[in-house]
Amino acid sequence: MTEPDALAWYALPRAVFVGGNDVRLLRGGDALFPAMCHAISRARHEVWLATYIFHHDDAAMCVARSLAEAARRGVRVRVVVDGFGSKAALAQLRQHWGGEQVALAVFRPVHRWWNWLQPGQFRRLHQKVCVVDEEVAFVGGINLIDDRNDLHHGIGDAPRLDFAVELRGPVCAPIAQTARAMWTRAAFGHDWREEVKALARSAEPVARAKELIGRMRIRPKRKELRPAAEDERPVRCALVVRDNLRQRRAIERSYVEAFAAARERIDLASPYFYPGRLFRRTLREAARRGVRVRLLLQGKLDYRIAGIAASVLYDELLRYGVQIHEYTPAFLHAKVAVVDDDWATVGSSNIDPLSLLLNLEANVIVRDGAFARELAREFDTAVAVSREVTRPALRHGWWPTLQRGFVAWCAHVYLRMAGITGRY
Repeated sequence: MTEPDALAWYALPRAVFVGGNDVRLLRGGDALFPAMCHAISRARHEVWLATYIFHHDDAAMCVARSLAEAARRGVRVRVVVDGFGSKAALAQLRQHWGGEQVALAVFRPVHRWWNWLQPGQFRRLHQKVCVVDEEVAFVGGINLIDDRNDLHHGIGDAPRLDFAVELRGPVCAPIAQTARAMWTRAAFGHDWREEVKALARSAEPVARAKELIGRMRIRPKRKELRPAAEDERPVRCALVVRDNLRQRRAIERSYVEAFAAARERIDLASPYFYPGRLFRRTLREAARRGVRVRLLLQGKLDYRIAGIAASVLYDELLRYGVQIHEYTPAFLHAKVAVVDDDWATVGSSNIDPLSLLLNLEANVIVRDGAFARELAREFDTAVAVSREVTRPALRHGWWPTLQRGFVAWCAHVYLRMAGITGRY
């Protein structure tokens, strides 16, 4: 995708902050799943959950049982999972919920290999969102799978590094709207014939069509959100999402604007790191004006190509003073950032073409000094046990040049197959 010109960039939706929220940082599924189950056990009206991976191991099935128990109490429970990320567990989930009132929708199912010939299949549901009664919400990068379980590498000794946030307050409303939209899009995609028939039989088809479109909107209309005053407390938060409609680059814009305004520090963790030109330029310019820029990337690789993609950028970034650390104790899955002393984000979006241009993602931005400091301490702890990269693994010559070209070619082909044109 082409780097946006000035007018197009500033036309992109901006994060809308709402105040009066409580936010709690959660490290790993060991902290998230009990908190989520506790909230679900107290649900009175509805639970919405959207995730990329919903596995069938013990950790995930504890959440599955909590959802089933809520449904038996009469709570409306809606779950949407990605058709590729959760493919291995779909049969078990359907069997487990077979006699319950848990409504399961699958976003873009992958039944046969030729499903991948459809360009839309490259755009996956990558959000990790759960909302209970619009009163408590969970957003982050943690899939519903044991922290020590990796689908490609098996059970490990150490838990992967990942984060989520528990939120209470007005920010839960747009998060609930996002979860409802994901479920509605997936359910409509499966039952579109019934939807069209119901629309045709309706006494007011136009009103019903508008209602359906409203349910599929990934965020509330801007006028429905009440922006927070600068002095509103306790915590100001904003949900930022990436979809393939109006929010195409909203997450990227939030990062770039925060980095451009940074004065002292930028700490960014991402397991998959292959940003476009604008993103890299913003990091380079911040480092050049004296901001301490630290990247925490994978040192223990789950995908070889992802490690190569990040490493081809090391030389460029190191020359401008960007510090690069590779996390080696376990797999890194955290997608977080801290800027200065009052801006922090936790979410599902990696810093690569899949997350920034294709997948459906959700991040929460928190403007609060105490939260930023807590996340910064977690970042510092991870850096302390990581390996610092002081010189690029790829030096000059024909082989590094070939690897850089190969990564760029792979990204180009993948984006073209997904229907994205222009330069990344």
